[in-house]
Amino acid sequence: MPIPPSVIGTSGPPVTMTVERGRLRLFAKATGQTDPVYVDLDAARAGGHPDLPVPPTFLYGIDLEVPDPFEWITSLGVDLNTVLHATQTFTYHRQAYAGDELTAHSTIADVYTKKGGALEFVERRTRITRGETPIADLAQTVVIRVTGGEERGGEA
Repeated sequence: MPIPPSVIGTSGPPVTMTVERGRLRLFAKATGQTDPVYVDLDAARAGGHPDLPVPPTFLYGIDLEVPDPFEWITSLGVDLNTVLHATQTFTYHRQAYAGDELTAHSTIADVYTKKGGALEFVERRTRITRGETPIADLAQTVVIRVTGGEERGGEA
């Protein structure tokens, strides 16, 4: 049974994290950032930033700050062994910095099937804010390979 369209609009609880310099430095190194503004506070300030700026794609990790970061998809009865991360997009509104308290607000935006129901797609949208100020909008799509006789369990 496919994921029901009734889950569209379902939101999870907001997730908040304070951005730490050490995490930004590790992320910058892991993603190959070469601009010193991402790791050196003096370079960041010389570049006009109040602190280390958040590197591109770091914001995706805010949703992972919960005990079960994939509960939003497993609650739909999806076996994570059948999931492929298909797309990820970022639309930035303002720069975030070390020391900022950022909150992620995520909502299931769409569900649909392709290949005669053999593939299910779930689109999720996440707004990142600093207080009431929008920082970025994230979108991701996951594709689920439906195996024979698969039944979906829970609701989101």
